[in-house]
Amino acid sequence: MNAVALRALTAAYGLHGITATAPAERITAVVGANGAGKSTLLGVIAGVLPVVSGSVEVACARPALVTQHSEVSGTLPLTVRAAVSMGRWAHRGPWRRLSTEDRRIVAECMERLEIGDLAGRQLGTLSGGQRQRALVAQGLAQRASLLLLDEPAAGLDLAARRLIDDALAAARADGVTILRVTHDLAVAEAADHCLLLRDGRLVAAGPPEEVLTQDNVSTAWGVPRLTARA
Repeated sequence: MNAVALRALTAAYGLHGITATAPAERITAVVGANGAGKSTLLGVIAGVLPVVSGSVEVACARPALVTQHSEVSGTLPLTVRAAVSMGRWAHRGPWRRLSTEDRRIVAECMERLEIGDLAGRQLGTLSGGQRQRALVAQGLAQRASLLLLDEPAAGLDLAARRLIDDALAAARADGVTILRVTHDLAVAEAADHCLLLRDGRLVAAGPPEEVLTQDNVSTAWGVPRLTARA
């Protein structure tokens, strides 16, 4: 069963004729070099960027989209708890008080990312890794069946990357479908499924061991294939 199906998808900002799927309840890595169209593809699946032609079918009414911490203003007068609580707005509305269950979910997501002790801190005072964990917690708090993450661990230290990876693995085990953008081949190799892009076009799709071959990676990054010396 597929959670996402793309058919001959062409979209603004440089996606061309992509046909691919993302299996349900699995982690799909969207991988490629800078400018490959990875973030654009995520935005199209999330419904925030327009489709020019082709189609996007998503088996989720409201996918949860997690952006990079650098895209969130550090000047927002927002505590970590308030930022994570925004993940419940899709269920409660932005001006309604959270229920006991909402507050439980928010606390659980903060603890999963080990930011419970930062709940009262202003988002702008956090390190990049702490802020990114807060954004991932916000995404998890939405309790969506499809979670879309734009390079959630880029530029973070090992401890922060492991916390995010562990949280995503736990969400997958709970039945959440995850698409995560990355340019890190090690992250892609650990996924269940891969979409490899170059210049807005699909190079290959499928299990990591079939997609991330030396020839495909050389094509995606536009570098000569390495050959062993005699």
